[in-house]
Amino acid sequence: MSDKPKKILVLSSGGDSPGMNAAIRAVVRSAHYYDIEIVGSHMGYRGLIEKTIFPLKQEFVSNSIQRGGTILKTDRCPEFKGKTVRDQCREYLNSEGIDGMVVLGGNGSFAGATVLQEEGGPRALGIPCTIDNDIVGTDYCIGFDTACNTALEAIDRIRDTALSLERNFLIEVMGRASGFIAVAVGIAGGADIILTPEFPVGIESLVKKIKYNRKKRMASIIVVAEADKPGSSVQLASEIEEAIGVKYRVCILGHTQRGGTPTVKDRKVGSLMGIKAVQALMAGESKKMIAMLKDEYVLTSFPDINNAVRFFDDEELLKLNSIICEF
Repeated sequence: MSDKPKKILVLSSGGDSPGMNAAIRAVVRSAHYYDIEIVGSHMGYRGLIEKTIFPLKQEFVSNSIQRGGTILKTDRCPEFKGKTVRDQCREYLNSEGIDGMVVLGGNGSFAGATVLQEEGGPRALGIPCTIDNDIVGTDYCIGFDTACNTALEAIDRIRDTALSLERNFLIEVMGRASGFIAVAVGIAGGADIILTPEFPVGIESLVKKIKYNRKKRMASIIVVAEADKPGSSVQLASEIEEAIGVKYRVCILGHTQRGGTPTVKDRKVGSLMGIKAVQALMAGESKKMIAMLKDEYVLTSFPDINNAVRFFDDEELLKLNSIICEF
């Protein structure tokens, strides 16, 4: 245990996701269990710039596991990309005796922790948190299951009114560059068509599918990933109506998918990843994240900053959706 850190900093950076608080809670309580001093940073890396780190007593994380968002608050903090700013942050951390960090976030958050360590900062471990589920090196990111369940509940409700009025709906879900949410909720919600950025469908092919489905459907539901273009589904609906005269109402679920009470899975995964992050720091590990691969928790290197986004690549799953929605 010679590599056991004396003082750990935990922060959440970038977008929030349900289950972050379960991970923060686990990090704090694990640190206390192993007799390691633990502090938190308010608003992610911005807290290092503004020197707003503070001690984390066990009471701070009480009654937090069921809450969405992050009790530490979060920010994207573009200023941290500047070396002069990072130098000041590193000096501050060293002066505070911090020799370990646990970072909750995604690719940009891990990149910041990596650079900080390479420039002489504390050893860093990451916990992947993003509802998009698109971090290279892990099959699962905290928040994905909750986001899918939130979106699915909305789809089920929209389906009720779609059938009652025999109307068509185009439902836009989040997914910055990947279609993981769209595919999951599209299949679970019985969508007629699922559109993802990884497997684009041209307007001609799309209207052919719509025409075919209309022979068998009173109402139609299309689920589409926003693909880094929030609101693009409005234009798509307009193109469909112009091409074949079929009107689609558009429902953009947006940030409702980011909030809410975390599911059992996200609470459990967050808790276990938090414990394992502290244990990994105690074992001398650094510049790695706690990943889930084939339902097992493993340590993997932080993603390459130039190839950090994981894309949905299971085309057979999309074909499956076409089959089960055929009848």
